Amino acid sequence: MHQARNLKEQLTPRSLVIGVVGALVITTSSMYVALRMGALPWPTIFVAVLSMTLLRMMGNTNLNEINTAHTAMSAGSMVAGGLAFTVPGIWMIQADASVSYWEVTAVALSGALLGMVFTALVRYHFIVKEELPFPMGIAASETVIAGDEGGLKARLLFSSMAATALFTVLRDWFGKIPGAWTAKGLYAKNIFFGFWISPMAIAIGYIIGPLFTGVWFLGALASYFVIIPIGVAWGWFADVAAATAFKDSLGIGLMVGTGIGILFKGILPKAKEIYGPIFRRKTIEGLNGRWTFVSIVLPVFLLTFISGIPLAGSLLAIAGIWLTTAMAASITGQTGINPMEIFGIIVLLAVRTVVAIGMKEAFFIAAVVAVACGLAGDVLNDFKSGHILGTDPRAQVVAEAVGGIVGALVSASVLFIMFKAYGTFGPGTELPAPQAYAVSTMVGGLPNQGAFFWGFAIGFALYMLNIPGMTLGLGIYLPMFISTTVFAGGLLGLVFGKRDEESKNRGTVLASGILGGEGVAGVLIAIIKVLTMG
Repeated sequence: MHQARNLKEQLTPRSLVIGVVGALVITTSSMYVALRMGALPWPTIFVAVLSMTLLRMMGNTNLNEINTAHTAMSAGSMVAGGLAFTVPGIWMIQADASVSYWEVTAVALSGALLGMVFTALVRYHFIVKEELPFPMGIAASETVIAGDEGGLKARLLFSSMAATALFTVLRDWFGKIPGAWTAKGLYAKNIFFGFWISPMAIAIGYIIGPLFTGVWFLGALASYFVIIPIGVAWGWFADVAAATAFKDSLGIGLMVGTGIGILFKGILPKAKEIYGPIFRRKTIEGLNGRWTFVSIVLPVFLLTFISGIPLAGSLLAIAGIWLTTAMAASITGQTGINPMEIFGIIVLLAVRTVVAIGMKEAFFIAAVVAVACGLAGDVLNDFKSGHILGTDPRAQVVAEAVGGIVGALVSASVLFIMFKAYGTFGPGTELPAPQAYAVSTMVGGLPNQGAFFWGFAIGFALYMLNIPGMTLGLGIYLPMFISTTVFAGGLLGLVFGKRDEESKNRGTVLASGILGGEGVAGVLIAIIKVLTMG
């Protein structure tokens, strides 16, 4: 294989056809796994391997054509995630709620279009200027390069991928390996400590590095060793539920405050450079001013006249997406985690303070934000891979648009098929959709507003001091067992980083294979479950 210099060699008809077919499969499986398992592993490595395999079988391919194809393939996954993590909450609150396919499709299409345009506008800032790691993007590029070069790197990558895939099958399909280990003795003292038995989480921690994972783990320690156990024991909180509500609101506040810090320190000073093309007929990543304008105005029409959101609510939601896609870019680039439903909650709460909206429309606002932020995080990983491989961003923008639109149409259809097949969503059902349940509990407001505002102020201040406050908030918000495993990977990165550069690079290749193995196996298991559903 080689690196193509000509745009026509990168954005080919066959790359788009393969991307569309892959997007159909990945979107379908992603909707199922998001509803059933409450998690959505990044499909980036899986689609990189699949694109490379198919295009190499056809012959005369190149690294950039592969990158373009897997950009289209993966885009639909996070569109599905954005819907699955929000919309089912409507039926959890009101089982007989009247929700039409066209309303949800309009939300999905709007999120895909907004995610596309805002991602294209911030790509240069976060990928080139900030040089954020985007661990899944690095892993995808390592996968493609290793497949091209062969040798020791290829053996490391594909052997680790195979071993981790086997591990994942034994854990998730046969149930021979537990998904997590928890210290039950500590639970009695309200200390919720444990490990997520996930090679992928260790690999993510390795690629992210010790700084971000250390701050992440610090947030987890603050939550699960101080706020909850000490807070309850000393009478600060009535019970564990009250302490959990406090720490969740504090974590969300930290993430929001950091997001506002990103806006004031990282985005607004460069607003002319980043967002100026919206108002000028100049090309930016393949989007001229006219197409950028249409990609923002069309969602206003769809959200207002199809989904029934008041015009003011639609405009405020789009303004919120402008902010939260930058936040999603920052946190995904630092951690490999994209809490898209949290961003949906943030904008929903902001809009409801200004505009009176109904329950269903509130979920639609959360959904359009989650879809846009999910797409932003996913495609920026692909952009990171493309930056390393030298792919023309214009090819990737087109692929993103195609995959995102296919994902919107497919994910809305699959959501309604599953609702009709199972009849319900929520805790205790076959499709628990835990993120959507969390959104449903937040529709009435934040559990602890005081904690949220304290977190907001601290997050803003930390970002201004160049301390990753969003990562700290993520550690406070997420379960302890996830943070522990990711931190272990960060410690491994610290150890390997002190050795020679070659050892560090081999560790990155190994981590990429581990990411790919669990990602490939997870997606295949989800596909099998979709095909055998019922």
